[in-house]
Amino acid sequence: MKARIRMAVIDDEETARNMMSRLLDSEGFEVESFAAGVPFLERMEEAPFDIVFSDLMLPDISGLDILQQIKQVHEEAEVIIVTGHASIDSAIEATQKGAFHYLTKPCKRHDIALLARRAKEKIEIKEENRRLRRAMDTAGPIPGIVGASKAMQEIFSLIKKVATVNCNVLLEADTGTGKQVVARAIHELSPRKDHPFVYFNCGGFTEELIASELFGHEKGAFTGATSTKQGLFETAAGGTVLLDEIGEMPFSMQVKLLHVLQEREVLRVGGTRPVELDIRIIAATNRNLKEAIAGGRFREDLYYRLNVVGIQLPRLKERPEDIPLLASYFIKKFNVAFGKKVKSIAPQAMDVLMAYDFPGNVRELENIIQRSVALAEDDVLKIRDLPDDFQRSAELLLGTASLPSLEEVEKEHIEKVLRRTGYNRKLASTILKIPRTTLWRRMKKYNIVLPEEQTS
Repeated sequence: MKARIRMAVIDDEETARNMMSRLLDSEGFEVESFAAGVPFLERMEEAPFDIVFSDLMLPDISGLDILQQIKQVHEEAEVIIVTGHASIDSAIEATQKGAFHYLTKPCKRHDIALLARRAKEKIEIKEENRRLRRAMDTAGPIPGIVGASKAMQEIFSLIKKVATVNCNVLLEADTGTGKQVVARAIHELSPRKDHPFVYFNCGGFTEELIASELFGHEKGAFTGATSTKQGLFETAAGGTVLLDEIGEMPFSMQVKLLHVLQEREVLRVGGTRPVELDIRIIAATNRNLKEAIAGGRFREDLYYRLNVVGIQLPRLKERPEDIPLLASYFIKKFNVAFGKKVKSIAPQAMDVLMAYDFPGNVRELENIIQRSVALAEDDVLKIRDLPDDFQRSAELLLGTASLPSLEEVEKEHIEKVLRRTGYNRKLASTILKIPRTTLWRRMKKYNIVLPEEQTS
């Protein structure tokens, strides 16, 4: 993001020019002012401006000509046309040529500051989108895994190396960091990719149930065993088995798993003839297995059988630079799921996300974006679309900058009612409980233009 937005003010009226320049400077912009168009265009070639407030009627060249010349060379610059000679025709022509907005004199300080902030936000969103697109090009050569941070680049390299080697892998990481996604990536990049990928969660099951699910059973092996059943190890023939939450596996069951790893064969429950296995085992845990070994809850020999190659996935707070990239990835995902057209996240909303610790890691970020996209009313996710806790955090993090003025609230509410009523002004004025003439004056005050009046 730009440290400071460069802004130009072009107006042949000295009083108006100085007032606007001082106001924009107080808003934190780097401002230069010009009394005519040609000197501005010469300066624009030397050091381009990001936002331009230009009077429509200038002594040497019109504001519309300035707009056209800017857009030919600096398409990303935002131009706001200001004039005391307002007309529908000039407003239409300005928007056709790419003006950000059209402001009539006498300009209110609030309107100038608000337009400047909104133009700045649009520039920042565009810049962030370009940065994300660049990052996506190097976000990870592995489908389903997103990250441009150094930590994730190291993970990508390790996944590629271990995928081609037929050895067991142990994934150690907090919940929500993407252990299952990494395991599947290893499988998809391996010579076993055309064979099954089988998932089993070892937590919360009895030894008998785990044995039946993993090893299978013979007919009559126990009450209810009315037929022979292949276990998951057999059904994964030639492929990969992910044993999630391996640290939760009962201690007595660990002995049987150790035998499978050592002998590469399985004996069904109630069976007498071993079945040879050709599988790869990937185990995953969010527990510290070395502590479990010290506490007598996990077998040391099994640990070393599983941990031929160990991969420790970083927590999301350890790679915060990936948060915008992941957010963009999830926006695209849930746009498809919900039929939405959200394009990006407003800078202030992203600041709030970046300041959060994400104890639930990537999964928590995914849930937040899923909810926000589902509830979003326009094409940019804002602070108001985030969960309530984030909105309260925004007030602490951003202070009063995140709190809208009364006029901003009023304008937003009028726009919302107009959208909901299909821009029926009569119905909107009834809902707002104001006369239609008052609604018309408010729309003019806030530059609210109906769709049929827009040209772009």
